[in-house]
Amino acid sequence: MAKPADTRTAGRKPVARATRSVAETEKIRAALAARRDELRAEYDQTLSEITELQRDRLTDSAGDDQADTGTKTFEREQEISLANSIRERITQVERALERLDEGGYGWCERCGNPIPVERLAAFPSATLCVTCKQLEERR
Repeated sequence: MAKPADTRTAGRKPVARATRSVAETEKIRAALAARRDELRAEYDQTLSEITELQRDRLTDSAGDDQADTGTKTFEREQEISLANSIRERITQVERALERLDEGGYGWCERCGNPIPVERLAAFPSATLCVTCKQLEERR
């Protein structure tokens, strides 16, 4: 009995990977490194602000009622969530740099097809082509 075809790659022809010139690779690397550095600075600034706000909250909490305490807790959680989001974006950019070094940057991790240049311009750390990303989001 024949095995069923893999629905992710059925009907798709493997695409030969074109190699980038050294200049193109270095241009991409510089853009990714600059983005990583921007995100790190934003992350450091956010942590500094969180620390300062925490210090202020500790000294200015006398007489707080339950609503004040709840509001401060909510705000702290929002700030921490923002910092975690920035940290995740840093990780994505670092991963894109690794993929660039390994020759996999710009190629979909799921189907192996090239990721459109427009997608990479909008989201430089993309690891999936538009089709595979849409399929992932539907799940």
